[in-house]
Amino acid sequence: MKHSKTFNTHILAGKYKGKAISIPAIDTTRSSKSILKESLFNTLQFDIIDKNFVEVFAGSGSVGLEALSRGANHAYFIEKNHIALATLKNNVKLIDPNNTTVLSGNSFEKFAIIYDMIKTQNVKTYFYFDPPFSIREGMEEIYQKTLALIAAIEPEVCEMVIVEHMSSIELPSTIGQLSLWKKKKFGKSTLSYYK
Repeated sequence: MKHSKTFNTHILAGKYKGKAISIPAIDTTRSSKSILKESLFNTLQFDIIDKNFVEVFAGSGSVGLEALSRGANHAYFIEKNHIALATLKNNVKLIDPNNTTVLSGNSFEKFAIIYDMIKTQNVKTYFYFDPPFSIREGMEEIYQKTLALIAAIEPEVCEMVIVEHMSSIELPSTIGQLSLWKKKKFGKSTLSYYK
């Protein structure tokens, strides 16, 4: 089996600042750009401390691991691509294996498992959705399916939902019981925040 190439990025701040994170060089995962990640955590600031963080479509897990570094209580990851998953597991092992849960499989099928785990804990949770961009083959319905997942999230469980999406796509002002709070554009990617 030939090894896929990886790139390195680093944790930007917090207790694991400077620790390397590997990112697989495959076309199904895009690394969240440093500038976007920095903006995200400047928005969340200290509110993230002691909350849960769920990274759906986790890829290398760079966003959830950044959240842990900045004081999140526990990070949950879902990833189905086997190359990305191997990288994610390795990143988790190197950075914080005790406060992480990694689920292998389709995010739309596995989300309910993580959601049930969280509901029993009584800890407010941040949900980060970074679906593969829908311009790729077989991804046309990914945003509709993602919005359906978000619509099922109950306010008592949710601190905030953040969606990283194509800037060319306009997300609705409300999803389920959540309303758009702010959005910020970074070239082809935009972050939309729902509370």
